[in-house]
Amino acid sequence: MSDTPARLLKLLSLLQTPREWPGGELAERLDVSPRTIRRDIDRLRDLGYPVEASRGSVGGYRLVAGAAMPPLLLDDEEAVAIAVGLRAGAGHAIEGVDEASVRALAKLEQVLPSRLRHRVSVLQNATVPLTRGDGSTIDPRTLTTLASAATGRERLRFAYRSGDGTLTKRQVEPYRLVSTGQRWYLVAYDIGREDWRTFRVDRVGEPYATGARFTPRPLPVEGAGSDAGGGTGSGDAATFLARSMRRMQPELRLDVWFGGPAEFVAARLPAHLGAPEPDGEGGCRLRASCTDSLEWVALRLALVDCEFSVQGPPQLVAYLEGLGARLTRAARPADRHRRPGDRHRPTRSEQGERGEQG
Repeated sequence: MSDTPARLLKLLSLLQTPREWPGGELAERLDVSPRTIRRDIDRLRDLGYPVEASRGSVGGYRLVAGAAMPPLLLDDEEAVAIAVGLRAGAGHAIEGVDEASVRALAKLEQVLPSRLRHRVSVLQNATVPLTRGDGSTIDPRTLTTLASAATGRERLRFAYRSGDGTLTKRQVEPYRLVSTGQRWYLVAYDIGREDWRTFRVDRVGEPYATGARFTPRPLPVEGAGSDAGGGTGSGDAATFLARSMRRMQPELRLDVWFGGPAEFVAARLPAHLGAPEPDGEGGCRLRASCTDSLEWVALRLALVDCEFSVQGPPQLVAYLEGLGARLTRAARPADRHRRPGDRHRPTRSEQGERGEQG
């Protein structure tokens, strides 16, 4: 790469990932000599970027926090505002910006001076977000710790609480963080179990980067599953997670009609369910597959806030029938304290309606 400005930007981008880069690896990435890398490092230092070098056979370069913000075209107030915003976007799995928020937050917090990191933490701890409750909230520090370890190829230790409440200690080689829009998951190789695993990040506690480096293993293509692995080859983390979730939760093939315009319905449905198609009569139809729970799908359909009719799958139809009956009883004052199985007693209005019909 002979273009010096472009090479410097590429070098800076590499250094902003939270890891130490050996000079030889940087030279190989940029297709230049180690001597050129040393000159470029000096140029970055002259521009105000605090690049730290370590000596020895495993030494390298790392971008560290300095006494002041490096020249990122941000003043202190802007840096704090951006960090707080990124924490909010990362911690609540906002669709479309969640993964980018974690990557940007990991880079920004790495170079924030301590005084600004303190201000960000104080502001974050003093505020309580009002969320919709569609997914789990996560401490952004947990996400950035996991993201930094995955990027820096550093082993992790953490406590993990399974679905049944069992608490275990894990040591893993983190591969990727994946967001589904509802939740965050960590795809990692579990050293103790000698197999690949997926971990819900909201169940991860006290993550700690051990400092031990590792060479990434090829991700299995087949046989993926949470607490289940197998297969050979190299795959994609999102595909691995999708297979894992299918093993945990059966796939639902949705066929739903809505009594509202497609644009109205699409704006009120999660993006991963896809877009409904107009039916030409003012309504629309959604045909999609998902691995979400029946309870969550039923509630999301109801929250669209228009008439809808579920054609399938049968288990969702049955669940909605039961849910509808419970909601109907909840809306009737005479039925609120009736136990399931008790014979329904007609209300006065129902008795009047029956008298009129008779």
